[in-house]
Amino acid sequence: MTFLDNDNYQREDAQTYGNDKSNLFHIENGWWSSSIKIHLPKEREKFPSEDKAPEMEIPGVYHCSITNIITSVFEDSIASTFHMMPFQQLWKVSDRHTVNVYSEAYFSPAFWEAHEEINSLPHDPNDDLEHVIASLMMWSDVTHLASFGDASLWLIYLLFRNQSKYTSGKPTVSACHHVAYIPTLPDNFQDIYISIFCEASSNNMYTHCKHELMQYIWALLLNEKFMHAYKYGIIHQVFPQFFSYLADYPEKILLACIKFLSECPCPHCLIKKADVPKMGTKLNMRHINSQYVKNFLQEESLVPTCNTFSECLADFQFKLFLLFIVDPLHKFELGVWKAMFTHLMHILFAAGGTAIQELNWRYHKVPTFGRGTI
Repeated sequence: MTFLDNDNYQREDAQTYGNDKSNLFHIENGWWSSSIKIHLPKEREKFPSEDKAPEMEIPGVYHCSITNIITSVFEDSIASTFHMMPFQQLWKVSDRHTVNVYSEAYFSPAFWEAHEEINSLPHDPNDDLEHVIASLMMWSDVTHLASFGDASLWLIYLLFRNQSKYTSGKPTVSACHHVAYIPTLPDNFQDIYISIFCEASSNNMYTHCKHELMQYIWALLLNEKFMHAYKYGIIHQVFPQFFSYLADYPEKILLACIKFLSECPCPHCLIKKADVPKMGTKLNMRHINSQYVKNFLQEESLVPTCNTFSECLADFQFKLFLLFIVDPLHKFELGVWKAMFTHLMHILFAAGGTAIQELNWRYHKVPTFGRGTI
């Protein structure tokens, strides 16, 4: 963006750059700028249908096609490093004891099941090619862009679990693909709401609109082209499959369409919040906005939002809540990793011998980052 170096820079220069083909987000580079419309509800006010409710338009949703990303990657030479076939890695502890090692997605039972499922599908008469999985790991998070101020970026990106984590973890491989940039509800949301209903929205209505925004953005991504590829494969050979979605807890709430820290706070199971302190106990191991709407949804802490994943993938028996796995990276800032590491140190001290020295020796073998030391 050389116009930023010009002392005579003006706002019109940025607008011109937005239409310039050299812009990475230009349509010729596979990016679209779309607007979405969310329906605005109001408490104690009925509409003939959801489609008849007032709408708010939110522009500036930059996104690209997941199908195009998959096609581009599988046509690239980097695909030669992908594991198309699942397999097992075994550790022979003794002559009588063998342990399965799960360190990559393509070692997992889920990958085996998906591979067997797509290869059981009927082939075209002239199709003797093997069906393979494009294992998709989605990720979304808000990224701060500056050390000072509140500039941030909320993006969705994609990695392929066919690729070894030791390869995809290298920055030079460029294994992370940006899929979409998520806007937030506009700053003048309440002004627009007041202009329609003559009063400000409640916190519940504002939260509902945040849920709707996330689902409409995913509706852009799970479009007709992607759904055709999901059902029939890309060139009848590569079948995209969602294997995991990593996000922090507030985003998981938006994606899973459940209430924040409610009766069932976990997006993976139906454990009650009152039972959380019992986790790990012997007893626990043995037992491994109308009132009508609240009563209907309260038992599983759901919210009255149509989930895009469920709507688009229901015919494939897609299990939405298994998509959201634990993300340890988001635990660092909460001190969870520090507590876990301290506990591991206690175990090593209790083990005695040279266990601590062995850990130090392994850390010394880790290359430094920049000028830092380990």
